Amino acid sequence: MTQRSIHWFRKGLRLHDNPALVAACKNASHLYPVFFLDPYFVKGGNYHVGINRWRFLLESLKDLDTSLRKLNSRLYVIQGNPQDMFPQLFKKWKITRLTYEVDTEPYARQRDENVDSLAKSNDVQVFKHVSHTLYDVEKIIDKNEGKPPLTYQRLQTLVAKLGAPAKPVPPVTKDHLEGCAGPAEDREEKYRVPSLADLGKKESECGPRLYPGGETEALQRMERHLKKTNWICKFEKPQTEPNSLEPSTTVLSPYIKFGCLSARTFYHRLLDVYRLNKSHSQPPVSLHGQLLWREFFYTAAAGTPNFNRMEGNLVCTQIPWDTKPEYLAAWKEGRTGYPFIDAIMTQLRQEGWIHHLARHAVACFLTRGDLWISWEEGQKVFEELLLDADWSLNAGNWMWLSASAFFYQYFRVYSPVVFGKKTDKNGDYIKKYLPQLRKFPAQYIYEPWKAPGTVQQAAGCVIGRDYPKRIVEHEVISKVNIKRMAEAYAKHKEAKVAREGQVSTPKKRKAESFPGADKKRSKAK
Repeated sequence: MTQRSIHWFRKGLRLHDNPALVAACKNASHLYPVFFLDPYFVKGGNYHVGINRWRFLLESLKDLDTSLRKLNSRLYVIQGNPQDMFPQLFKKWKITRLTYEVDTEPYARQRDENVDSLAKSNDVQVFKHVSHTLYDVEKIIDKNEGKPPLTYQRLQTLVAKLGAPAKPVPPVTKDHLEGCAGPAEDREEKYRVPSLADLGKKESECGPRLYPGGETEALQRMERHLKKTNWICKFEKPQTEPNSLEPSTTVLSPYIKFGCLSARTFYHRLLDVYRLNKSHSQPPVSLHGQLLWREFFYTAAAGTPNFNRMEGNLVCTQIPWDTKPEYLAAWKEGRTGYPFIDAIMTQLRQEGWIHHLARHAVACFLTRGDLWISWEEGQKVFEELLLDADWSLNAGNWMWLSASAFFYQYFRVYSPVVFGKKTDKNGDYIKKYLPQLRKFPAQYIYEPWKAPGTVQQAAGCVIGRDYPKRIVEHEVISKVNIKRMAEAYAKHKEAKVAREGQVSTPKKRKAESFPGADKKRSKAK
């Protein structure tokens, strides 16, 4: 029996390793690959998407549409809420089968449950496949007695029992669509991939196009890195530089976030390289380790209600953060007076990507290190500005870096001065993103407030006039905040005892290091 299929793209914007798309093609007389521009994301009421990520998404959709057209198909981009639109599409296109990739985020889960019900009431079969993560995170949780693993080591133990991730399925080709009718010409304009202008966005506000969106670029970028077998085998995340002028890592995270690159494909291609080399790095610092960090946060998020909030989140320490709009704005806009922090935030706004350890530095600075502002506020900024903003990873890493969950050595604080100097003594990174400081001597580039007035005048940048004074004194406020963290931990312990009737002191837990961070680098200075 032939089927009339809709394959619903959300993440998984690719033809390779897409089992749900393969299922849609099977015995299909008609195939409608659709993508919804959901008002939940477009209008930004609940979710914030910055201009650089919009461009990346639209480029990814355009690339996907181009690839589908080579197979005598196309992408149908539909503006509207999927739950409102699907009943109309089921009837209009006489659909008998709906396929999609599993999504574990709370909004997606509820949405998909509603769509499944709509499909059932319209006699449409639903097929869903796990392919955005290495494993089915629900199986990991089941193996852990119904609870998400809350340490990386525990996750490793659980996935070791599951074995290696499933191998990727072959990419969709013309053979998969043999006998399938092509798209009708009268739908060309109505369902085209929109431009930024169509969405009311200004392309002039975009930063440099360093990382073009799409599966084509993703696969090419992966292949370029895989050719560097020695680099792949020696890769250790803590040893890469947060402030190099060119990325010291793969920058595949935006492509994996949108599913332009399959995590399973990357995992198994790395495995092929490792098998040919006797010696290579291991998790958690290896490239395999980075994929497992992703799996860790996806699993923790899937099994923890209110994972992206402090309140009602049982894994999160309740900390009485301050509300300081002026501090938050200075941090977000790169004008804290600390050049290393400001350069990172400037790069983030301009390019949509910053190094993993740079994220650590600015997250610690905003929260427990210096400004004592809630990690939820930082999470919102990253959600808006990062190309690879991922709900689960974003929340998990912000809790980690604020020492609210997963990591409990709150007394280890990143120095906004010393940390950057370790890998960039001359401050070339700072000079690139903060050109007003370009003429400052290296001895003052991280602490320009210490430069004599004559030096500032000679550099053409007077502190307090051309570049802001620092908003806090790190060497003073970090010590105050460590005491505040100790008090918050004590109260959290009391609340836990009252709630559960048992003692579980964070200090007695075996603390893990920062995800991919070097212990020596993160000591307070």
